[in-house]
Amino acid sequence: MNTEYPVTDLVILAGGQARRMNGVNKLLQQFDDQIQLSKICAKLRADVQNIWVNSHRDRTIYQQIEPDIQCYADDQQGFLGPLMGMKSAWSHLQADYALFIPCDVTYIPNQVLLKLHSALHKQGEAQVAYVMINGDALYPFCLIKRDSLPVFTQALADNRLSLRESFKQLKAQSVAFQKQSLFLHSINSPDELQQYRQWSNCH
Repeated sequence: MNTEYPVTDLVILAGGQARRMNGVNKLLQQFDDQIQLSKICAKLRADVQNIWVNSHRDRTIYQQIEPDIQCYADDQQGFLGPLMGMKSAWSHLQADYALFIPCDVTYIPNQVLLKLHSALHKQGEAQVAYVMINGDALYPFCLIKRDSLPVFTQALADNRLSLRESFKQLKAQSVAFQKQSLFLHSINSPDELQQYRQWSNCH
């Protein structure tokens, strides 16, 4: 566990329907040489206190692969997106900071949590810091303070599900990362997965 920043839990966002993936659970897919769940846990385990999966299915499979993880479902049914997964987290986590990561991300930058914490620390009013890769904002890949909960709760009550909109209210900071040889930062369809694997084999 890192001592350079406050205690932080990791939440892997896997609560969607995966419609574009024909319902396939992306967290259990192998984009590279590891199943996504194992890849994310291996990269970030040393930086966080606890690891959670926000998901409505396959809990027993997750725990067979990574026995030390915990799971929670959305507070409300209906697949309301990452905003609901983030809001629901605070009913379960003890930590006051959570690093959220989408289950379909292909690249996890080095020291990502340290750099997100630094961005929050520098801008005292900010309650969110999110990742940008090669100029693209990955809003669901972000560090969030527990204090953000009222904004998310109100947004969901008003059926405003845009992370970008809520993040503006939370004085969000962005942290930019560059990776030259990056084909896709996340996988959203079987076609993209096939293209990504072909690209990976060539590189």
